[in-house]
Amino acid sequence: MDWGTLAGTALGAILGVGTTLIAERSRWQRESTAREQAVRQQLYAEYLGALSLTTHRLRDLKRSTGLTREERIEQAGEILGSTNAYHLRYQMLIIAPAQLGDAADQAFARVRDLRDRFDGPDISADPDWPTTMSAVSEALDSLRRAMRADLTTS
Repeated sequence: MDWGTLAGTALGAILGVGTTLIAERSRWQRESTAREQAVRQQLYAEYLGALSLTTHRLRDLKRSTGLTREERIEQAGEILGSTNAYHLRYQMLIIAPAQLGDAADQAFARVRDLRDRFDGPDISADPDWPTTMSAVSEALDSLRRAMRADLTTS
């Protein structure tokens, strides 16, 4: 038996298997990165949606008439809880990069501040409502920009 032929065959098999393994590893990494980005994109959209929905519902609650102060306070709390914002906030803090987590926390805090405006005696005449709404809008815009930046750099 010719050892050269056997060595050549073995070397060819090793190179073929090695090349295949390297190509598979590269493909796996690309797919893993794409899956991670899709998960982040979905989470970011859901979180922004929850905060925006909460803001919209709180604005509608402020306009509603015929409710007592206690009813408004109760409904304001229910609105924030019903939009899944708390749950999504914790997911953001776990999955998102640190700077994005900070922006997510800030946006949530501004929405919570908006909800807390209902604790006052008369929300319909609240002089700080426009300032609080402006702070919510700025926080959501900042969060949106940070999310876009994260998704485009990944």
